[in-house]
Amino acid sequence: MNKLKSGLGSVGQFFADFGHAVADGDIFVKLSLLWFGAGYLGRKQYIKSIIMTLYEAAIIVYTVLVGIPYISDFGTLGTVQQESVFNPVTMKNEFNDYDNSFTILLFSVITLIIWAFALYTWMYNVKNVYRLQKEAERGRHINNFREDLNDYINQKFYVTLLALPIVGVVLFIVVPLFVMIFVAFTNYDQNHMPPSALFDWVGIKNFVSLFGGGGLTDTFGYAFVRVLGWTLVWSFFATLTTYFGGILMSLLINGKTTRGKAVWRVLFMITIAVPQFVSLLLVRNFFADNGIMNTILANIGLTGFLQDIGVISNNYIPFLTAPGWAHVMIILINIWIGVPYQMLIANGVLMNIPSEQLESASIDGANSWQTFRNITMPYVFSVTGPALVTDFVKNINNFNVIYLLTSNFYTTTNQAMANSQAKETDLLVTWLFTLTQDYYNYKMAATIGIIIFIICALFTLIVFNRVVARTGQGDFAS
Repeated sequence: MNKLKSGLGSVGQFFADFGHAVADGDIFVKLSLLWFGAGYLGRKQYIKSIIMTLYEAAIIVYTVLVGIPYISDFGTLGTVQQESVFNPVTMKNEFNDYDNSFTILLFSVITLIIWAFALYTWMYNVKNVYRLQKEAERGRHINNFREDLNDYINQKFYVTLLALPIVGVVLFIVVPLFVMIFVAFTNYDQNHMPPSALFDWVGIKNFVSLFGGGGLTDTFGYAFVRVLGWTLVWSFFATLTTYFGGILMSLLINGKTTRGKAVWRVLFMITIAVPQFVSLLLVRNFFADNGIMNTILANIGLTGFLQDIGVISNNYIPFLTAPGWAHVMIILINIWIGVPYQMLIANGVLMNIPSEQLESASIDGANSWQTFRNITMPYVFSVTGPALVTDFVKNINNFNVIYLLTSNFYTTTNQAMANSQAKETDLLVTWLFTLTQDYYNYKMAATIGIIIFIICALFTLIVFNRVVARTGQGDFAS
C-alpha cells in the first residue's frame, strides 16, 4: 500500500511540476508547448533542438497518415466487408477496398501507445526546458550536445542500457497485451475471421459466457470452473513437491555419510541436459495404455487384481487417459522432471549457510530435524522465497508438461467439457492454446488470457507484499 501511495505521489508530482513550468516559464518554455525544439534553441542547444523538432514532425506525420485513419475506425472496427468484384477491363475478379478489423485494432493500439508516449515526452520536454531556464538564471553551465552524450555514457549509462530493453518490452509485451485485452471484448472467432469477415465489439459478453452466464454456451462456465480448479491444484502441488523434493535431495547428497557426492550431482545434471520434451514424450509412451509400465504390471498380476476389486474397468491402468489417474500421474512425473533443477538451486544455497550457526546448534544438542526446521529451512526460504513465487506463477502457465503428456493422448468423455473444447487435464494456458490453434476462438482465448494475468498478478502482489517482503537474509542473520 505504501508503494502504491508513493507511486501515485510521484505521478501527482510530475503533473504539478509540469503545471509549475508552464505557469512560471519564460517565452521559450511556453513556445515548447507548440514547438518541441524551441526551448533548446533558446538555450543554444541547436542539435537537441533539431532532434526534438524532427521527433515532433515524425509524430505529426504518423498521426495524419496512419494514426487518425485507423483511430477513426476504432469504434466500429471496420464497416466494409471483403467482396470479390468482377472487373470487365482486366476480365478478372478483384477485391474491393475492404476493412480489416484486426489491422484496425492493432494499429489503433499502436497509435494510442505512441500518443501516450508523445504526451509524456511533451510534458517532460517542457519540464526539462524550464530546468534549463532556472540553471541559466543561476548562472550555471548548460551542457552542449557532446556533454549530454558524455553523461549518457557515464553518469546516466543505466538509461542508455535500459533504452533497448524498454523498446522490446513495449513492442513484444505491452502491444500484444493490450491487443489481447481488446480482443476479449469482441466477437473475433472462426465465424468473424479477418480479412474475409469483420468482427465487432460485444462488450462483456465473453466474460459473461466464461463465468456461466449463457450466451455462447452454458458449458463454458462449467468447463472454466473445472479447468481453473485443476490449474490451481496443479500449480500448488507441482511447486511444493519439486521445491521440498529438491531441498531434501540436496540435503541427502550433501550429507556427511553420503558417498560419491560428485557422481550424484553429475547424474542429476545429465537429467537436466536431456531436452524436456524428449523426456516427457518418452515417459508418456512408458505410461500409455499399451506401454511398458502397463505390460509389466499386467505380467505381475497387479492389473488383474485392480480389475477384480473394481478399481479399473479395463485390462490396463489408465495412467494418462482417465481423470484422477492422469492428474496424479502428471504431478508425479513433474516431480521427476522438476526436482533436479530445484536440487541444484538448493545445493548452492545450502553451501552458504553460516557454518557457525550449524556448529552452535550441534553444541546446544539440536538433532537433525531441529536443525533443519530452525536453521536450514528458514535460511533456504529467505533466499529462495521470491523464486518460490515465480515457480508457482510459472506452473500456472506450465504449457510443456501438460501439453506433451496429454495432447492427442487424453480424450475427455465429459460432453460438457468437449463442447467447450476443454479436457479435465487442461490448464488455462493449454485450453487457451487449443481454442486459438484448433478452433480459432480468439475472443474466448483472450478472455481466458486476461483471467490468467489477473490470477498471476494478484498472487504475486499479495505474496510479495505480505510474505516474501517480510523475509530476507538480513532478517535471518539478525
